[in-house]
Amino acid sequence: MFQRKVYNYLKKWKEGSNGASAVLIEGARRVGKSTTAEEFAKSEYDDYILIDFSIADQAIKENFDNIRDIDTFFRNLFILTGKTLEKRKGVIIFDEVQFCPKARQSIKQLVKDGRFDYIETGSLISIKKNVKDILIPSEEESIKMYPMDFEEFLWATGNNAFMDPIKDAFEKRKPLGNDIHRVILRKFREYMAVGGMPQAVEAYVAGESYEQIDRVKKRILRLYTNDLKKHDSEEGDRAEVVFKSLPDQLMNHNSVFRLSVVSENARTRNCENAIDFLSESMIVNNCINVTKPEVALGLYADRTKFKMFMGDTGLLVSHILDNGGDADKMYKSMIIDDLGINQGMIFENMVAQMLCANGHKLFFHEFEYCPEGNTSSKQYEVDFLTVKGKRLSPIEVKSSGYKSHKSFDYFKEKYQLKMNDRYIIYTKDLDQKEGVMYIPIYMTMLL
Repeated sequence: MFQRKVYNYLKKWKEGSNGASAVLIEGARRVGKSTTAEEFAKSEYDDYILIDFSIADQAIKENFDNIRDIDTFFRNLFILTGKTLEKRKGVIIFDEVQFCPKARQSIKQLVKDGRFDYIETGSLISIKKNVKDILIPSEEESIKMYPMDFEEFLWATGNNAFMDPIKDAFEKRKPLGNDIHRVILRKFREYMAVGGMPQAVEAYVAGESYEQIDRVKKRILRLYTNDLKKHDSEEGDRAEVVFKSLPDQLMNHNSVFRLSVVSENARTRNCENAIDFLSESMIVNNCINVTKPEVALGLYADRTKFKMFMGDTGLLVSHILDNGGDADKMYKSMIIDDLGINQGMIFENMVAQMLCANGHKLFFHEFEYCPEGNTSSKQYEVDFLTVKGKRLSPIEVKSSGYKSHKSFDYFKEKYQLKMNDRYIIYTKDLDQKEGVMYIPIYMTMLL
């Protein structure tokens, strides 16, 4: 069991709610939702009942028809699970609750009854067929769970001395020093290659080869692909094809999603549901273009133009390197920055992942500008836009050259906005020049 930040959120929920609400842990498959929920139940309660609705008997599911007769419901539940709980000392986990919408709807009555606490976990929670004909309980709090972030990866690998200096340097706007920076950056490159899926991290911690770690990740990718195939066969969608096009999408100039990369005949109408499904499954993170850089970014979102990033960068690496080569050699080359391919898309994907994990919605901005002395305008782009203290903070990602940042300069000249820090995320130590904050990529999690 790895230390996960979601655990602390669960503790706050338990203490603050005191039985007045249930909590839902939502995330992509294999990010550690079920493991964390069960570990929390073992450590924070006298006892628990775990119901995994992906394998639960039909009798357990049908018992939720008795929810209006709460005593009968619990009598049946205890008989069917072979377990009882003491009032206010136990928790019931509804694992993979999307497979039993009636169980999710029953949360209202169960919380009102007040005998136990309730933790739900699930993927694809908001998909239409999983909420059709049910009333989503207002007594349900929600927590989104993502793959392990860099700090969780450091905890898992026993590198507990890293984070305090990183946070101190960021807060004081002081460089760490080249020697310390190089050590941390190498560890971050290892994290970027392995990724944050707990099974892959477990293999890494156990000392498995990169080839074996890559196999673990490819199994997860196959699991995702099988889920998408099932969805496509049921809904007539193209989610699997869209997902498989993701590396090619990110290799495109400026990474904006193009239907032509999916197939020559792809149309928005045919792919719209598939794209929504991928986003709601949290397999991918979509970054939406905004037509105007204002603090209320969502009001200016143009959802017809977006970038699609893989939810876990380690999975993207396995997706990209899936060419039958020597996995150990390729991973080691990536870690020492000698892979021989443009790693810009890997870095941008990693930044998107870290921003999402830190609670940011992803937006970017394209604009036209004619610099002084030029006769025609050109198109420029700010990679990410975030809001801090009611002011915009633009972000640009640089995997190699960083001295030129025309997009930043022209963005500032065109809009004359009051901004917080402008960030360039790159691979060198922290620096500050001409109103631009240069931060090493591992500090993205502090934005």
